[in-house]
Amino acid sequence: MSFLRSISARLRGALGGKARHPLVSLISLVDFQSALGYSISRYDLFHEALSHRSYSQSSQGTGMVSNERLEFLGDAVLNLLVAEYLFETRSMAPEGELTKLRSRLVNRKALALYAKNLGLERFLLTSAQADQLPGRGMETILSDAYEAVVGAIYLDGGYEEARGFISRTVIGTFRTGQIGALDENYKSMLLEHAQAEGMGVPRYTTVGEKGPDHDRTFTVAVQIGGEQYGSGSGKNKKDAEQEAARTALKSLGVVR
Repeated sequence: MSFLRSISARLRGALGGKARHPLVSLISLVDFQSALGYSISRYDLFHEALSHRSYSQSSQGTGMVSNERLEFLGDAVLNLLVAEYLFETRSMAPEGELTKLRSRLVNRKALALYAKNLGLERFLLTSAQADQLPGRGMETILSDAYEAVVGAIYLDGGYEEARGFISRTVIGTFRTGQIGALDENYKSMLLEHAQAEGMGVPRYTTVGEKGPDHDRTFTVAVQIGGEQYGSGSGKNKKDAEQEAARTALKSLGVVR
């Protein structure tokens, strides 16, 4: 416990004793570092990274700043590291495909997912009004905070620490297939991939129907260039085509 008290005292000192923050809690500080998989040296950077503009505005006169500057830096670091990963792992992919895939990995929905996976909302400083924002508003707050945390890790620990964090949160999530699920339109993803690779246009064929009229199940196969890459079933042809496209993307190594 004396060690935890020492950590808390260091954090209070780093913040100048001006503000109460969730990380001042001994348990929260340990939880936060555990969630990030990172040991913090400069607590003030992470205090800033977790401070939404609405909170800093409601705390005028305390010297608090929002996470917007760190968000700016984190965005640049994130784009660089994701681009580096894609360049190294997809040696045959053309520039257009790399650009589209990077965009898919760093868009607002994806960033909010990474933040949620970390449980970042537990540590955010926001105003009471911001806390009540509906889905898209909170999604933006979470995505911005994730980028700010990337910026804080980069400044606190350097390039390799930032790379490790991106690998755990972005690349790890990508490999589980969660990012593909955000897109929802697997048919669009498959078309983009097939065209980028010069494979041709995917063709969907209904290969089976079963069940009574009120509870029909359709099975669809998808071919590209005359070769079948996947099949799927659904209660309507649209859902079956989406499932077929998803299995095709898995067989092509685009999603997992």
